[in-house]
Amino acid sequence: MRRVPFSERPGRHERHFRRRMHPLFPRPVKEFTDDDLLEVQRLDHEELLEFLTSLRNLVKRAVELRPNEETQVVLDLKAELEKHYEEACRLADAQGNNKEAISRLIEVIMNTIRRAAAGDPLAEQELAQEAEARRLHFRLLESPLVADLLHPQTLIEPDELAAVLLTDPQDQVEAALELFDDEQLGLLREEARRLVEEAGEAVGEEERARLSWLEERAVARKESG
Repeated sequence: MRRVPFSERPGRHERHFRRRMHPLFPRPVKEFTDDDLLEVQRLDHEELLEFLTSLRNLVKRAVELRPNEETQVVLDLKAELEKHYEEACRLADAQGNNKEAISRLIEVIMNTIRRAAAGDPLAEQELAQEAEARRLHFRLLESPLVADLLHPQTLIEPDELAAVLLTDPQDQVEAALELFDDEQLGLLREEARRLVEEAGEAVGEEERARLSWLEERAVARKESG
């Protein structure tokens, strides 16, 4: 009998392990042991520890920035902070404080860059556009599914995408749809329909309703485009 509980706030490894328990997945997790669950939780814990160490070093670098630091050094640091924010969104446990701290550091750096660009209308416009793009990107990352999909070594295989869209929480799928163009979404809709049809009576009303929703979204996207 399994005794190890699922995590209240899982990281990406446990999240995907739990996704694959659904029979719509091409390689579903049908049976598992405590050791199987402990292994994915261990991987999430290791990623968390590596992140915390890296974030501390990054904050130290930010604090030690010189007033006249080279522009490229500042920009590189900002890029690393943005990557760490993205990483925080896919980690186990609550990361709200870390994300807030990263956001504050990014804003401090951006204020420095804005002061340097003051009086240059083009540079000011580009900085404003960058800030808006970052805001929208960070908003999408509030969906763990988006964060998981954007990982450079994502655990979600291409042939699992349709099953993910049918089974992950709808609000997370809603955000994830922004990552796909019209053609990709159309192909995923067709694959999702095939999965549901092949599963037959093994698929519940929730998955069928999700398929209808995906089809409506795909049609609406095509018409609006």
